[in-house]
Amino acid sequence: MPDHPLNGAVALVTGASSGIGAATARRLAREGAAVALVARRRDRLDQVAADIAKLGGRAVAVTADITDPECADAAVQNTLDWYGRLDILVNNAGIMLLDTALHTTIEEWDRMISLNVAALLHVTHTAVPHLIYAASTSPRQVADLVNVSSAAGRVARPESSVYSLTKSGLNAFTESLRQELRGEGVRVSVVQPGAVDTELWDHLSDTTRDAARQRLNGIEALRPEDVADAIGYIVTRDRRVAVNEMLVRAADQNW
Repeated sequence: MPDHPLNGAVALVTGASSGIGAATARRLAREGAAVALVARRRDRLDQVAADIAKLGGRAVAVTADITDPECADAAVQNTLDWYGRLDILVNNAGIMLLDTALHTTIEEWDRMISLNVAALLHVTHTAVPHLIYAASTSPRQVADLVNVSSAAGRVARPESSVYSLTKSGLNAFTESLRQELRGEGVRVSVVQPGAVDTELWDHLSDTTRDAARQRLNGIEALRPEDVADAIGYIVTRDRRVAVNEMLVRAADQNW
C-alpha cells in the first residue's frame, strides 16, 4: 500500500473541532487527504487546521451549524469550492445528554435528535451526489461515507433512551444507505465506539456526569485517536474491500 493512500482525496469531517472529529481529521490528513473541518467553534477549527498544516497536510476550517439545513448545504458547497471534489464524508458531530424520561426535558431530547439525526441527514443528502461523482472519477475508484454511531446503538441502558434511539436509528440508516449506494462505488460504513474520553461527558449535568463516571470506574476509556484509527482503516482499504460495520469498545467494557 502506498505511504499516502489518500493522496488526491478530499474529506469532510463534521464535529471536527475536538475529540473524535479532530483526531479523524488529523489521521486522514496524515494519509494524504485534504480535509474540510466542519463545526461551530471557529477558534478550535483553526487550531486543528494549524496542527495539520504543521504536519505538512492540508485543511480548511468551515464554520457551520449543520442543524440548519442551509448551513449544512453550504458546508458541503464550501468544501467543493475550496477543493473541487468530495471523496470522503465522516458524519461525526453529535451530542450525548443522559437522564431518565422522568427527569429530562423535551429540549434535551430535541437537541440530540437535531444534531445526531437531522443534521447528519442534511449533510448526507447534499454530499451523496458528489461522492458518487468522486467514485467515478477518482484513481481510487471508490468514495466513502462513514457514520460515527455508538455502542449505545446496540445496547440500550437506563438514562440513555433517546441517545440510544438516535444511534440505533443511525445504524439502520447506514445499512439502508449502504445497499442503495453499493452499485455507485460509494462504501457506507458505521463505526460504533464504546466509552471514549471526549467532551461528550461535559454536556451532562453534574449529577448525571458523576453517575456516568462511576459506571466507568475501573475502565480505561478509549482515546479519540483509537476511533480515528478505525475510520482511517476503513477508508484506506482497496476498493474491493468494504468494512461496513465496526464496533470498538474499551477492553474492559462489558456493555
